[in-house]
Amino acid sequence: MPANNAAPPLPALPSARWGLGLALLAVLGLRLWHLFANGLPDYDSVRNWQLVQELAHGDGHSMFFTAGPGFNLLFALLACITADVRAFQVANVLLGAAGLGLFAQFVGQAVVASGRPWRPAEAAALVLLGGTGLLLTFSGRDFTAGAGGLVLAAGLLRSHFRRVQAGPLAGRQAALRSAAWWLAAGLCYSYKFLLVLPILGGLEVWRADWPAWRGAVKWQVLARLALPYIVLMAAGALLAGLPWYRWPATYVRLVLPDAPNPAGRQLVLSPDFFFYFRYLAAFESPVLLPGLVAGAWLGWRQWRARPPGPAGRPLPLLLYLGIWAGCWLAGMALLQKAPRGLTYAYLPLAALVVLSLSHLPRRWWGPGAAVLLAALALNGYRLWQHIYRYPPSRYPEVAAWLRAHGARRVASTVGLGLAPYWADDQDFTSITDERQLGALRRQGYDYVVLDAYWQVAGVVQFDSLRRQRPLAAWPEARLTEPLLFLEHSEFTGLNYAQTLEWQRESAHDSVQLRVYRLGPR
Repeated sequence: MPANNAAPPLPALPSARWGLGLALLAVLGLRLWHLFANGLPDYDSVRNWQLVQELAHGDGHSMFFTAGPGFNLLFALLACITADVRAFQVANVLLGAAGLGLFAQFVGQAVVASGRPWRPAEAAALVLLGGTGLLLTFSGRDFTAGAGGLVLAAGLLRSHFRRVQAGPLAGRQAALRSAAWWLAAGLCYSYKFLLVLPILGGLEVWRADWPAWRGAVKWQVLARLALPYIVLMAAGALLAGLPWYRWPATYVRLVLPDAPNPAGRQLVLSPDFFFYFRYLAAFESPVLLPGLVAGAWLGWRQWRARPPGPAGRPLPLLLYLGIWAGCWLAGMALLQKAPRGLTYAYLPLAALVVLSLSHLPRRWWGPGAAVLLAALALNGYRLWQHIYRYPPSRYPEVAAWLRAHGARRVASTVGLGLAPYWADDQDFTSITDERQLGALRRQGYDYVVLDAYWQVAGVVQFDSLRRQRPLAAWPEARLTEPLLFLEHSEFTGLNYAQTLEWQRESAHDSVQLRVYRLGPR
């Protein structure tokens, strides 16, 4: 029997473990396939790699650069061991798979707790449908906070789902304290967990389970949420000399930027309300949105049919996941958008599909399985189309050419894709305007790479450089990938249609990496 001050554990899943394990191995294989040939095509991944190395060498001035210091501090431990960018990619792959496994385990335990078995085929279907989604595969192969955030999101969902059940008061309070720890860790790891607060707050108000907040519980929850801020703000002030308010100040900068970014975008709201609906239909599985509708409807019916308990009617898993995914989708529809904005909604959407299909009458199991297999096949095709079909990155060849021609100080237009292949004793910088080249020339920079990342980021400040004849040029097909452009629509401020139109125009160029002489011969 559980202790009086602990939430009752969710039941184990002995029968579904092999299905879960085999599916996770398949997803791991997909995430690792040709991983190193891909390189790191996005700016954020390379910048994160640079930041964690700075922290590992004792430079804490950029601790709060990404508004998620936990991510930087965690990987700074790895940077103390190696600077090889491939190690960070593999670590990110493993974190993404762990988040997927933890989420599938939570769903299975909740299903078993509801009184029906969790079959190995269902566990495998959930892992494969969620794990082969385009965005989660794409972000599971880079070096950003999205993959690791899935681990914390899975833990938060599990704890808070137990909290909103109608069990004993002590169990609900213990689950509330546990959810506070997961939320605190998430806020420390990624600022996107700020978007969780309205959803959790709405669920708490709807449940109106105020007895669970009585006594010392509310202060314990607040203390858990405040602890990372107190510790890390103090560490930043004492160890790096940063203002104590630097971390929360980054939130203000995100919401109220004081100047347009290099692409000219300043607003954080966007009227393109159908961005995610169009993206999900064109790039992700077409069963996700119907699964959201069907799952939420089934969950509502289950909730209405249940008798009230000490804390109201128990909340069915389908309804809980439907509220989470639906509110996340609705909230993100108001902000500047990129596919990664739905990172913490993709797995709940996949779970709603699998759980909804499990409610079909037995005579419909065959067609339901056919729909699921077709969805997995389409996922596989889209992975090949948008990730695996591209040839190996040419950035290593550019770096080798520059070294062979005696380059010591090199500039690049916006992108940082060359940085992982450039030696530490050779200077490398990124520019956002060609007018910076004069100052760099006087500083002794001898080459500039016209990296087509300027097109991806929408920083159109290189007209004069583009009209010159390059010394050498290479194609880098990944810089024409539609998903990469859509991932930067949050930065450019372009809507869905404008982003893809700009991508098609940029893809007409046959080469994406051009090298020019900057200094004297």
